[in-house]
Amino acid sequence: FEGLWAPGQRHQVWMSHGDRVISLPKGFEVFGRSEGSPFAIFGDVERKMYGIMFHPEVVHTPDGARLLRNFVHNIAGIEGDWTMRAYREHAVEAIRKQVGKGKVICALSGGVDSSVAALLIHEAVGDQLTCILVDHGLMRKDEAASVVEMFRQHYNLPLILVDASDRFISALEGEADPEKKRKTIGRLFIEVFEEEAKKLGGADFLAQGTLYPDVIESVSFSGGPSVTIKSHHNVGGLPERMN
Repeated sequence: FEGLWAPGQRHQVWMSHGDRVISLPKGFEVFGRSEGSPFAIFGDVERKMYGIMFHPEVVHTPDGARLLRNFVHNIAGIEGDWTMRAYREHAVEAIRKQVGKGKVICALSGGVDSSVAALLIHEAVGDQLTCILVDHGLMRKDEAASVVEMFRQHYNLPLILVDASDRFISALEGEADPEKKRKTIGRLFIEVFEEEAKKLGGADFLAQGTLYPDVIESVSFSGGPSVTIKSHHNVGGLPERMN
């Protein structure tokens, strides 16, 4: 917090979950608190270990980027020589190595996550990739057609459009529970992808764009349901055989 925050000051941060720390490990001390969290900021200075009960990465925490920069440079001692171009090169090479001569089908929605995944995979393995866009009937009017046009014309991606809107809408009809809806959507997506993979003569990999926060929210790493925030249809909503 050097050069940013001082004792006695109040600062805006964003915390989107209701859990909180109620006791600290030996050697840790509290540096900041809020009305809902008695240990909002805590750490062990000697061991250079710190914890925060808010999201520094979001715009709702105005000083978040500078807090992260302070930690990375001043505490962790890491140099800022990493670039997104370096990551792209690493990702493409890793995909190429993992896929080998296999076939990949990629779930493409036109959103940022799946679009980035599809383009990286296409750069890595070329025509070994087939993208599948499932029109589930829950998209905006003509959105599926516009996504297909964009990726075929501007990115030259091999792309199949599957109209499964009736199938999804029928399965979701009358269901009010959000978690059951997500599970249903995940199951139907996999059914469609498996059917399309068979038409293509099989596939060795199913690719999809997923942010790690989606995994954290979807999966209970301790085995208990209490820490699952919600299932994302392409993570926790997938059938068991896909995990």
